[in-house]
Amino acid sequence: MLTFIAFALTIAGCVNWLLIGLLQYDFVAGIFGYQGSVFSRLVYILVGAAALFLVVKLFLDKGSIHIWGKEKSRARAYASSNIEASQEAHKQRKQSRKEESGYRENEEEEDSSSGPSLFDEHLDRGD
Repeated sequence: MLTFIAFALTIAGCVNWLLIGLLQYDFVAGIFGYQGSVFSRLVYILVGAAALFLVVKLFLDKGSIHIWGKEKSRARAYASSNIEASQEAHKQRKQSRKEESGYRENEEEEDSSSGPSLFDEHLDRGD
């Protein structure tokens, strides 16, 4: 409900700015007398706070804002499933690139099984 109120206030502020830009008429100031009145300033503060609330909510909900209803948990579940799916796809692409290039993870084990290296001989001499 708070999100809906913030959204409505933000839309009202946007319409007010549209009227200021197109017609040079400040609707809020027109209602309350002038821009400097206490009530006009209170409306401006509420509109600004509502806009900041929506921006913060946009970042916290990872790019989605649900204005009305109980969509929040579904949206978060959908966003997390998309993240998991993209991470899995990234792992699969990385693995297929490794296979195409001939990269082997167990190269060290194969080298050690082929016989002792020069480093191993140096350790065996006791120098």
